[in-house]
Amino acid sequence: MSVPAQDYLKPRRISYPEDEARLPWLKILLDAYFVIDNGVAEGIRREQKQGRQLACAKGCYSCCVTHSDIPVYPLELMGMTWYCVEKLQSPLREQIREQLKNFLNHNGCPFLYEGACSIHSARPIACRQFNVLDKACAEGEDAFHTRRKDVMTPIVKFRDEAFNVMLPFYGITNKAEKRKAIKQGSMHGVARAMRDCNWETTPKRMDDYDANHQ
Repeated sequence: MSVPAQDYLKPRRISYPEDEARLPWLKILLDAYFVIDNGVAEGIRREQKQGRQLACAKGCYSCCVTHSDIPVYPLELMGMTWYCVEKLQSPLREQIREQLKNFLNHNGCPFLYEGACSIHSARPIACRQFNVLDKACAEGEDAFHTRRKDVMTPIVKFRDEAFNVMLPFYGITNKAEKRKAIKQGSMHGVARAMRDCNWETTPKRMDDYDANHQ
């Protein structure tokens, strides 16, 4: 069933002022995510003009189960880990901690719990940009392979601008070097599949954080 896309059409920049002051890289990441979210909003508006509607909604999580090769950039990895360690609250915190300890045996994304993303604010670009139109995915369906025309194509301008925002984190600050890196797709070379990331270390960091903030 098609659903209103209000949350997507009016994105708000995720803001953690104290954390951003303490962790300069976090501001870079959240600025980049805001660019991506605005790109998704523009994409949805363009599709609506063609009579199409966003099918993704809360409770729809087929892509979280079927996608095993979600790319994650190092800066995103830091953000996801930070969110788990410092922002997840009980009882969800304990559940995700256990899932991360056994993530290789977990069916789908280790951050998926009861049909919802536990780190939604910090989810990576690949997840933010994967949106299905008109008809929600069937259980176990990967719409990218079954009906590619229903998967919204990200707007390159916004994706490239997000990379432009992120590049200083990787030591690229010169405008010409930024343009070259974006044109050559250098960012893709530092991405890793989410399933290949070493999530087993995150529960220990969560434990340490809890011990120091009792």
